[in-house]
Amino acid sequence: MSDISVKARAEDKFLSVDGLKIRYIEEGEGPPLLMIHGGSLGSSADVFARNLEPLAAAGFQAVAFDQPGFGLSDIPTDLSAGYRRNFVPKFIDTLGLRRVALIGHSQAGNPAVNLALKEPERYTHVIVLGTGSLLPRKEGEGRDAAVQQRLEQRMTASEPSIHDTRKLLEANLFHHELITQEELEIRHGNSIGRNFEAFVARSEAGGGQNKKSDGPPIWDRLVELQIPLLMIYGRNDKGNAEQRAIELKEKYPELQLHVVDDCKHLVPWDAADAFINLAIPFLKS
Repeated sequence: MSDISVKARAEDKFLSVDGLKIRYIEEGEGPPLLMIHGGSLGSSADVFARNLEPLAAAGFQAVAFDQPGFGLSDIPTDLSAGYRRNFVPKFIDTLGLRRVALIGHSQAGNPAVNLALKEPERYTHVIVLGTGSLLPRKEGEGRDAAVQQRLEQRMTASEPSIHDTRKLLEANLFHHELITQEELEIRHGNSIGRNFEAFVARSEAGGGQNKKSDGPPIWDRLVELQIPLLMIYGRNDKGNAEQRAIELKEKYPELQLHVVDDCKHLVPWDAADAFINLAIPFLKS
């Protein structure tokens, strides 16, 4: 086991939500934005660390938190994606925020949309970053999903080495130069020990993915949102994301959907400038 561990940094803050100690980071004052990270191994609020300052400079209160079972936050007894989705409004209320904009990366984009569909009065805007489950399925995607499932099963077999963590980051970042030693150690620290145990437990419980529901597919419900929606995808992301995003835009041209160049899956990290340049005018509209 690696001797690199997750350590709280000076800017980390904590509060108790639903009986759990939750870590969050924030900058700025003004209309609140809540940024929610994805569900892959090593995910945490740190994926948004480079976005806080420019959002704060634009006049927003930018907040990102470690979801239960990730980063420095406590691990809940309920490991389901549904629990993490329903945890979001509890976190918002505990922090004393009123109406907030939701920014969801990867797996978090789906629950962000569902929360806004259910209670639009609680939210001002939704931004989705690289969420494949919000795009139409294409032929061959089932094979991609099967490959991803086999990969995740292999990942649960043993705790990753720091070399493994680097390889996973390289697979999800177009700009490998962004993987500094500090960033690598943070990501790796969030991938081992109790966080790895939680990842294995979520995988065994089937709580890592957003489950299908009855009714129309979620991508056909995006136009039902009563609040503004912005969707951003990396042109180089996996799962035919670019072509599926184009297909969604063709079907619903009214959607604000952008595909950014030289970007894989970690959109807020890989395409931080493009994200900020698109997000700030959208959030101020």
